[in-house]
Order: sequence, then structure tokens, then C-alpha cells
Amino acid sequence: MTDFDLTKLLAERGAERYELHARHLNHQLPRMLRAIGFDKVYERGEGAYLYDAEGREYLDMLAGFGVMGLGRHHPVLRRALRDVLDAGLADLTRFDCPPLPGLLAEKLLGHAPGMERVFFGNSGTEAVETALKFARCATGRSRVLYCDHAFHGLTTGSLSVNGEDGFRRGFGPLLPDTAVPLGDLGALARELRRGDVAALIVEPIQGKGVHPAPPGYLAAAGELLHSAGALLIADEVQTGLGRTGEFFAYQHEADAAPDLVCVAKALSGGYVPVGATLGKEWIFKKVYSSMERVLVHSASFGSNAQAMAAGLATVAVLEDEDLVANARRTGELLRGRLAALVDDYELLHEVRGRGLMVGIEFGRPRSLALRGRWAMLQAARKGLFAQMVVVPLLQRHRILTQVSGDELEVIKLIPPLVIGEREVDRFVDAFRRLMDEAHRGGSLLWDFGRTLVRQAVANR
Repeated sequence: MTDFDLTKLLAERGAERYELHARHLNHQLPRMLRAIGFDKVYERGEGAYLYDAEGREYLDMLAGFGVMGLGRHHPVLRRALRDVLDAGLADLTRFDCPPLPGLLAEKLLGHAPGMERVFFGNSGTEAVETALKFARCATGRSRVLYCDHAFHGLTTGSLSVNGEDGFRRGFGPLLPDTAVPLGDLGALARELRRGDVAALIVEPIQGKGVHPAPPGYLAAAGELLHSAGALLIADEVQTGLGRTGEFFAYQHEADAAPDLVCVAKALSGGYVPVGATLGKEWIFKKVYSSMERVLVHSASFGSNAQAMAAGLATVAVLEDEDLVANARRTGELLRGRLAALVDDYELLHEVRGRGLMVGIEFGRPRSLALRGRWAMLQAARKGLFAQMVVVPLLQRHRILTQVSGDELEVIKLIPPLVIGEREVDRFVDAFRRLMDEAHRGGSLLWDFGRTLVRQAVANR
């Protein structure tokens, strides 16, 4: 029998983690982490907290970019995965219909009235790719509209509807899709008049910058699309499964009626990658139109037992622990406490979002002294002030956050849905201390800002 001991391997070589990554994986990642002081060594995680080798506790307000919706290592998830492994199921035979995918589909559809079928893949970008293919097949049209500054994934199809040039650069030519401004119904109507639009894909809240769609936009856009024979795709990869205080974020609008819904991230429970595309019956019947087309769209690892068990356990925890309501309640507390600071700090421009998806935006101050410091950062690179706040949040207050996108003065908070008033108090207290220091012109904070400026200039 093979003598493989994972615990022993980690004990012997775990300390090489940054060197191994630099040597064999993306060499820029450890370089970037060291540059901003994020090269921590986390030994374990539990709930909304991470712990280093000395046992120090770090509050996780990032949740793996939303993957850890239930926090880390929820006992129900751990038990479900042990159970599915111990069951020794005949998984992925490709020529049977196992029960777990049907049970998870039933659960998801129960939270999405109007949706009737599900395709399971392995990631958010794959869920988006599925929606793009299904929309083109169902409508017989090729062009998909997306919103400026959107993020829908990084594979070629989803990259074609990515509104951030930095991600697209170097990977063209992409599919001939078209950007429209978020919330601009006139621009949408003009594109629809060309008669070749298959769908509009939209995040109910854009992850980049945390920009919610304007009230009524999803419903109105859906009406325009449907009247033109096109579809509405709701990308809920980050906003879905309770993040915004509803099971799906589009449900904040009573009349919103998407035709396809993309889900991933939190559905994994933080363990097994899984993506899902929910859709209307007629769309699926257009795609799978005959027995000859039974495998016209499939995924080798889609619907695997471990992913399905993780998804089922995740939905059960969301329901049993009332985490959707907790996200709404705790999110209102967090946003309210932060929004109350806007009048106190001239560098703080706006607090926005829904549920536990919160954007903190900084802006140009009024006072002369602060304007000079702000201008110094902006001249070197946009986004440096937000980074100047993120780093001491981690270094001094042991709170993990990150900026919301390249060259944005926005910090995005997407903590696990299990946080409560204790975590809100801890974050707001630390944030207020840093704002006090920034507005006093504290040398420790602004000296770090000058370090960031030097790094930005050197990297040009």
C-alpha cells in the first residue's frame, strides 16, 4: 500500500509554501503579497476567523472572495463530506442518474420560483459559460450584452463579457459582445433594435466597486429584452445564496424575472468547487433537443457526489441557521455604523451595498493638507489610499480585507454570513482608529503611503 501521509508532508514542507509557489506557480503572487505585507502564514481557520502559528486570531472580512459563505470548516459540511466519502458511492459513471444532483437541483429551484432546471459545472466562470451557450442556442442569436465594469469570470467566453480592460488585455480576439452602462435602459434599447442580441448578463450588485443595479433596473431590462426576443442572465456567483439578505440578489426586485441564473462560490461550502446554472424549461429543451444532443453540453466533474453533498449541506445550513436573515440584519448594522462615519471623515466618500456585501469608497478631501497627501497617492497610482487602509487593518488590527478592484479607492467587505455584532464592533472600531490617524496626518500611516508610492512608480 502506498505510504502517503499528508500530515507528515505538511509538517515537513509546509514552511516552504511561498518558495514553492514562486518556483512552480504564479511567481507574481508571492511577490505581490510580500510587497503589501500580506505574506502571512495562516495555520487554520474556523468560522469567520483565521489563526497563525502563534494562535493569533484574524477576522476574515473577505471570505475567500465570497466562497466561505458559511465560514471555514462548518461542522455540518465536514460531516456531510465524511459521510459521502464513507458511502463509497459509484460516482461519475456517466451512465446513470445518481440521486444527489437531483436533490440539490430541487433545493435550489425551491429558492428560485420561475426557474425549472439546473446544469451543474465546477465554477462560477463555467456557470457563466453555460448561460452564454444556452442563451445563444435558445435564441438563435450570437451577441451578448454586458455592463461596463462587470466581472463574470476569466475563461474566454466569460472574459468576452468582462467589463474590465485589465483582465481582457493580451487575450484577444474575444467574442464580439457589447458593453452597455449599468442602469442605462436607453443604451440597452438601442442595442436590442439591431435584432442580434441573445441576452444581457448582469450582476445585481457589481463586485468591482460594489455598485448595486439601480432600483427597478432588472425588471425593466427584463421587459425590454423579452419584448425583443432576448434573455436576461443574472450572474449571482458572488451575490447568491444569501449574501445580500435575499437568497438571490435579484429577488430584492419583486418583478425581476431572469431567464438564467449563475451560481457558484458559497454553494461549495468552502470545500468542493461547484457551479450551477438555473434556467427556464424551454431553454434547456432547446439545448437538449434530442437524444443525439444529450451530451451537447456537459462537464466531466459536474454533479460529482462530493460537490453535490457540499451543496446540499450548504443550503441546509443556510435554511436551518437562518443565515439569509442574519446577512440582512448584520449587513444593515455594519453599513449603518460605517455610513454614520461619512460626515466625520472627509476622506470617506460613500458606504454602499446590500446585506453582507459592502463597499467603502474614499474620495478627494476638502482640507489643504489632506488634499496634498491625497494628490501624492493619486499621481503615483489610483487605489493607493484604499490599499493604505487595507494593510494596517491586517498588520495592526488582524482584519483581512482587500480593495475592490484595480485602481479603485474602494474596500469591499464580503465576510462569512455567520458574523454578528461582535465582528461588526471589531471592524468599525479598527476602521475608525485608522480614519482618525489618517485625518490627523499620522506619520506611520502616511509614511506607508509614501512606500506604496515608491513601489508604484518603480513598477511603471
